[in-house]
Amino acid sequence: MIRRQSKDWDRFLSKSLEQLLNRLPLKFSQMTPSLLPKTAGVYLITKIEGDIEISYYVGRTKNIRQRLYNNHLMGPLANARLKKYLIDNQICSTIDEAKDFIRRHCAARWIEEEDYRRRGAIESFCTAVLFPEYGIDEEH
Repeated sequence: MIRRQSKDWDRFLSKSLEQLLNRLPLKFSQMTPSLLPKTAGVYLITKIEGDIEISYYVGRTKNIRQRLYNNHLMGPLANARLKKYLIDNQICSTIDEAKDFIRRHCAARWIEEEDYRRRGAIESFCTAVLFPEYGIDEEH
């Protein structure tokens, strides 16, 4: 028999997802580095269509500010997969169009979590439940 984590672990993951979803989204168009913490955590990027948010990408990071602002918004394709996915799926044709798309249509929310194993579990759980448009790659 395989040892399984307790029901407390299930509650922790569910509570983490709930905290992530209950956090107010920060639109990339309004994002500045000072609005983001430099702490580790799990984040969700969504596309906003009217009153609806579509899960686009779930990720984890050692530094939320670095990842969301410097990488996903301002960085090159090598540092932010979402822009690559937008180009590969022909939503955008260039990196500049992808940056503009994210700035005009997307928002982010996050929760802080210092423990890297918990971050990995939260990211996986949120990905399984939210099933984002991007970020779920084929196996190697």
